Amino acid sequence: MGKSGFVPDNTNIKKTSGTPNLFFDSKDNIEFEKDAENVIYKVTSTQLPAIVGGAFADVYLTKGHIREPHWHPNSWELDVVISGEAQISIIDPDTNKLHNYIAKPGQVVFIPMGWFHWITPKSEKLHMHLFFNNDQFETALGSNMLRLTPPEVYQLSYGIDENKIADVLSPIKESVEIGPPEPRHPFTPNTSRIKRDKVPKQKGKKRK
Repeated sequence: MGKSGFVPDNTNIKKTSGTPNLFFDSKDNIEFEKDAENVIYKVTSTQLPAIVGGAFADVYLTKGHIREPHWHPNSWELDVVISGEAQISIIDPDTNKLHNYIAKPGQVVFIPMGWFHWITPKSEKLHMHLFFNNDQFETALGSNMLRLTPPEVYQLSYGIDENKIADVLSPIKESVEIGPPEPRHPFTPNTSRIKRDKVPKQKGKKRK
């Protein structure tokens, strides 16, 4: 368990050390920022060494964006909606069923460790608090799985033409975290010269 970063108790807080630092502004640690309204802040034991066995994320999303599909190999996740409305989607690995939960302020959704999930705003703006039971939780992103898997592996595994899948996945050039990525063809209709603060209003139309 030491390798995963999980600490089961408070034995690292020594009485002789004095009171440890118990305050941190989450906005001083940006995990990922797509723009001013689509951003993730994170607090782990890196910021608060005394926060043994747990971590926190402050998430802001706007309609038309998504917290991309991902999973946490060493932590469960508890999602709490602060404002707005979210659709939290989870795939049960035991039954292979997709579950979509609509959550409003004060409602929570629990995601077991290792389960594939994503978050989609159903309101114009969404604010959520996410809690984890590992002070150094890890995240495996779907975008990394897609872009780092060699195209020939898709063809060998699923019969998908490796040239076609390479072309389809070419817009994913880095970890996405909050999608969608930048337009593949920046001068196609509906994407030309769009200001960042206008992007959420244009979503709902499929990217080409």
